[in-house]
Amino acid sequence: MREKPTGAGKSSFDLLDTKKLFSELQLKENTTFLDLACGKGAYSIAASEYIGQNGYIYAVDLWKEGIDHLRMEIESRKIHNIYPNVVDVSQTIPVEDHCIDVCLMATVLHDLIQDHKQKGSLDEVKRVLKHGGTLAVVEFKKIEGPPGPPVKVRISVEEVEEHLRPYALVLRKAAEIGPYNYLAIFTNQHSADSNKEKF
Repeated sequence: MREKPTGAGKSSFDLLDTKKLFSELQLKENTTFLDLACGKGAYSIAASEYIGQNGYIYAVDLWKEGIDHLRMEIESRKIHNIYPNVVDVSQTIPVEDHCIDVCLMATVLHDLIQDHKQKGSLDEVKRVLKHGGTLAVVEFKKIEGPPGPPVKVRISVEEVEEHLRPYALVLRKAAEIGPYNYLAIFTNQHSADSNKEKF
């Protein structure tokens, strides 16, 4: 029997300013996008409009019910650029090396850390991201909830940066995207970016 992953069924999508999120991401047509631990795929569905019919969205999650829901949604909405898959992202992401322009981890990194699965997951993210590609991390501000997980589980921008530093994922910008959440944008490169912005 497949284990239900931590955070399954919970989505931050309705808690944050999605217009601000996608404005910060600046997704272009024909982008290859990875929605890591996508749940029911709300972010994937929103992103599909930005990347156009020639773009690709790989939506992956260990939670089969979420992927089944996403498959029904994309069929009913006649969306043709989202490719859902049930996978354990800490083991493998079923895409080729260096093919992803933008990877989104929306309120998932803290769960991976709790489950001690962040290393395998970040190894895979590093493998699939293009050189110069973008990793976008959405997390809950380190404040008392609800909504969101207990404050002891939450991770600050600085803690996210610490986890990603060994992978040469360099913080480019951080921004508030609502009362509860922030977005941290990292570039897959090997030298620090002097134009780093913080909120």
